[in-house]
Amino acid sequence: MLTFYQYLTNSQQFILISNMLTISDTAAAQLLKMQSEQATPEHRLRVFVDAGGCSGFEYGMSFDLQKDGDQLFEHNGVEYLMDTTSLEYLNGSVVEFDDGLTGKGFSITNPNATSTCGCGRSFN
Repeated sequence: MLTFYQYLTNSQQFILISNMLTISDTAAAQLLKMQSEQATPEHRLRVFVDAGGCSGFEYGMSFDLQKDGDQLFEHNGVEYLMDTTSLEYLNGSVVEFDDGLTGKGFSITNPNATSTCGCGRSFN
């Protein structure tokens, strides 16, 4: 995968811009709407994995401030943060949003998952 590194002199941080995650058009529209309504300008979407869930790991998303060790990415107009552990598990994943009649909200399709649970929120 090709990546582009940009060095910010004012904050002394590297920003990695690549397609670590794909954020669908519908997910991007919903995330940008939520960010404008709920978060301060300094907050970014955080996409992460946590130990737990019925399959071993659980997906999570929240609006958060950048922390030491985070990487900042952008796709489809959405800036998002990921820690190094989450980067390892989520590379190549797709974030989608479905708000239709039987919509389930946000979902993550992860090509690295060997198994998933029925709810779609945890994986192994």
